[in-house]
Amino acid sequence: MGMTFNRKLPIPKEIKELYPLTERISEIKKTKDKEIADIFEGKDNRLLLIIGPCSADNEESVMDYIGRLARVQEQVKDKIFIIPRIYTGKPRTTGAGYKGMLHQPDPNKKEDMLQGIIAVRKLHARAIEETGFVCADEMLYPENYRYISDLLSYVAIGARSVENQQHRLVSSGMDIPCGMKNPTSGDISVMLNSITAAQSSHTFLFRGWEVVSDGNPYAHAILRGYVNKHGEALPNYHYEDLKHLHELYNESRFVNPSVVIDCNHSNSNKRYLEQIRIAKEVLYSKRHNDDLNSFIKGLMIESYIEDGTQKAEEGVYGKSITDPCLGWEKTEKLILDIADAL
Repeated sequence: MGMTFNRKLPIPKEIKELYPLTERISEIKKTKDKEIADIFEGKDNRLLLIIGPCSADNEESVMDYIGRLARVQEQVKDKIFIIPRIYTGKPRTTGAGYKGMLHQPDPNKKEDMLQGIIAVRKLHARAIEETGFVCADEMLYPENYRYISDLLSYVAIGARSVENQQHRLVSSGMDIPCGMKNPTSGDISVMLNSITAAQSSHTFLFRGWEVVSDGNPYAHAILRGYVNKHGEALPNYHYEDLKHLHELYNESRFVNPSVVIDCNHSNSNKRYLEQIRIAKEVLYSKRHNDDLNSFIKGLMIESYIEDGTQKAEEGVYGKSITDPCLGWEKTEKLILDIADAL
């Protein structure tokens, strides 16, 4: 046989019953979700900052990092709304390597997806309970979204998933913002088609059910750069790129026109220090043009406690084991600089 079925996993409803939310978590999420919705609807002009490790590989260092973010958030709360990245599923270009906490709660031990599901739920709940933040995750597998659907306040669809029908349709059933990245090829039409699908109602098959979605009015674009036919990384965050996307948005008549700029990945060619310059250039474009000022809703930045990246076995506390990230000192300064520029 081509696949071995190891065990039947609990359904999301069972996991939620085993690991229920506290009243405090539910109230925080309800309040914060309304604030985020107001930003996408143009009722609140604060900038979203979706920031954190490339992958959430260690609960304690992630919570340490988010605790530091909470202190900075208090300083910039009038201008910036921070959504920490707790990315627990990591897409891999070749399928090899660490696939995130969902697969391996401990990066140095073998895969265990049941324990991964539990670890992911506990970490997202702990982040809200202890810091008051609501967080973001990437939807690597659409069927796993329901395990933490009551905890997430922002979902990203990756460049390799954005053309997938199931990702699009499940996104249409969310009541929180869902960012659609442009594909690695850079074809903007693929991203726009994904947003169209996500903002529309659908009937489809999901987890053994026939379901009907309402359409997600907060589905939006994420520009992350792209790779050309020669394998070279090219950016799409410049002023002309943003103007062009805004024009296409107007033609398509989307609800709540919005874009978030991913400052890493192909926009920086994974040169993580470039995120500082890219963020500041996007803010300049935002200030320079009234249309772009309202269109650009946020920035996405990869950041952790230590600069750079490492192999999992090196064991440096708070240092990424996937893509390189900005360290804490540079991160704190960048957040304060962003606030000053707004």
